[in-house]
Amino acid sequence: MRLFRPTGADRDDAALLRAVGKGDAEALGVLYDRHAGWLHARLTRRCADPETVREVLQDTFVTVWRSAGTHRGGEAGGWLWVIAGRRLVDARRAQARAERADERGRREHEPASVAPSAEERVLARLEFGDVGAALDRISPELREVLRATVVDGLTTRETARLLGIPEGTVKTRALRARRELRLELGRIAPLGGTA
Repeated sequence: MRLFRPTGADRDDAALLRAVGKGDAEALGVLYDRHAGWLHARLTRRCADPETVREVLQDTFVTVWRSAGTHRGGEAGGWLWVIAGRRLVDARRAQARAERADERGRREHEPASVAPSAEERVLARLEFGDVGAALDRISPELREVLRATVVDGLTTRETARLLGIPEGTVKTRALRARRELRLELGRIAPLGGTA
């Protein structure tokens, strides 16, 4: 197997990802060195727990190792951030599930417990409530835009960079996503229905 040597035209991220897709660990190292710093900084802004950030960063590059062959040639930074953002959401969901299980166990032994934060309640509703069910019913490209702009709180410009699409497309998809989400929520929990 030929090892990746970053010279000439091979210095771009697309070439690195092609090499990683062929099993080149050295190319993965170059890609990691190039992108891990900004990914870490961005993840840290969204998660205060350094251990979670380290795990998410590691999971991101494990995912890159496994799926580099599926990269469609868009901007690598945006693709990496989509992976990292999804890994962060997955980690938060796993933590929330573990905390709920721990809380249930504590409630059996302790009469009083601390109420979950507003963010935890919102994330739980997004995952398990009507909103989560409605999100699962809309198309993946619309769901990605909503998650980036609403859950991650990214601007239109940041979302466009993240997803590798024009800003106008982000705006259009955001409008369509909200419309479809309202429609699906109406189907799941119509007005006047039971809670």
